[in-house]
Amino acid sequence: MTNKTLNVDELIAIDTHVHIHGESTGNAADEAARKYFGYTDANLSPGEIAAYYRSRKIGCVVFSVDERLTGRPQVPNDEVLALAAENPDIMIAFSSVDPTRGADAVTEAQRLIKAGTRGFKLHPPIQQFHANDPAVYRFYEVINEARLPVIFHTGHSGIGTGMPGGGGVRLKYGNPMDIDDVAVDFPDMPIILAHPSFPWQDEALSICLHKPQVFIDLSGWSPKYFPPSLIQYTNTLLRQKMLFGSDFPFITPERWLADFEKTSIREDVRPLILKENARRLLGI
Repeated sequence: MTNKTLNVDELIAIDTHVHIHGESTGNAADEAARKYFGYTDANLSPGEIAAYYRSRKIGCVVFSVDERLTGRPQVPNDEVLALAAENPDIMIAFSSVDPTRGADAVTEAQRLIKAGTRGFKLHPPIQQFHANDPAVYRFYEVINEARLPVIFHTGHSGIGTGMPGGGGVRLKYGNPMDIDDVAVDFPDMPIILAHPSFPWQDEALSICLHKPQVFIDLSGWSPKYFPPSLIQYTNTLLRQKMLFGSDFPFITPERWLADFEKTSIREDVRPLILKENARRLLGI
């Protein structure tokens, strides 16, 4: 284990959306996602991911999603926590628990918080729930009490795209307006709306503008495809609410950053997106 701690001043950026994937050779949902994102490279092991980000001086928030719908195996949360503990100079561990598991999900969230998780990642379309369903509110209560952030997938899902019936993924669960209720009811729980939220981009911008604890991570899309409204608000009213995220491994930080350089986002805003907003949100 390294004795180093994350020194943000030495980093060029903080990637707030990095997946640690389990073995899924031949999984139909995984293959469809690779085709959608145009990603064909071999998977890196968790240790190699740490080295990959360290060599690029990019800190990373890492997690593995609990997604029983797809059959893609989750890397256990405890293994993600251990990975970040072994690489504290570059990694911050979030956990993922399917909140529809009821009391078991609540108990697991409590355990993970005690174990040191820095936040949670939820994927409503894959976990098949509306974010504002009262049935999952006890789960949020635990996280709200701990004042930890939650990343919610929003918008279109690359997972399931092109599969018969979309692989069973229902896009309605990705509507960010569900999360507006969550932001009202849990004001001490920072919320990150993951991805440009096509086809509900304006809704996401409105929620982020209206609710102080709501942020947007710009992962899952190449910046060259960002809609004009997203660019406009990133440059102005939401410049302190936008976060760099890649969606690694499907989009690499190199690809994202190279395309980011070609956007019309203002030079004085870029450092906020790449590092400073995440630094403030994550308390590092």
